[in-house]
Amino acid sequence: MAAEIPPPLPAFGGLEPSRIIDPGEFLEVAYRVSRFSGMQLLNTPESEHHTVRESVAYAVAAFEEIPKFIPPGEDAVPAAAFTSETGKARYRREPREFERGTLEMHIRNARAVLAGIDEVGGRAGGAAPDA
Repeated sequence: MAAEIPPPLPAFGGLEPSRIIDPGEFLEVAYRVSRFSGMQLLNTPESEHHTVRESVAYAVAAFEEIPKFIPPGEDAVPAAAFTSETGKARYRREPREFERGTLEMHIRNARAVLAGIDEVGGRAGGAAPDA
């Protein structure tokens, strides 16, 4: 565990990349949760989208962990960062998913979904954000 106080949920860790979960596993989690959340959003009225907010925030947090594995001055997660079978397999299948630009796009898109939920009243307690 990182020496600093763990961040509040749904964040996974501090400023350093995880030594337990590799970037391929984070991407797997982010994709699975995003797919589930997307299906929920498509199949519920907008007034109920707040019920999916927590899982969308979890997906955002998982996407945000991946760029931590990119070394300074580099544009992609290096192959050596993948230590699990899941992560290695994901990297072999889709190495471009671990490029900085692609990751930034995924983060922007996931944050936009989260902002959309908040816009229609998805903040804690279902209250609409202040205007």
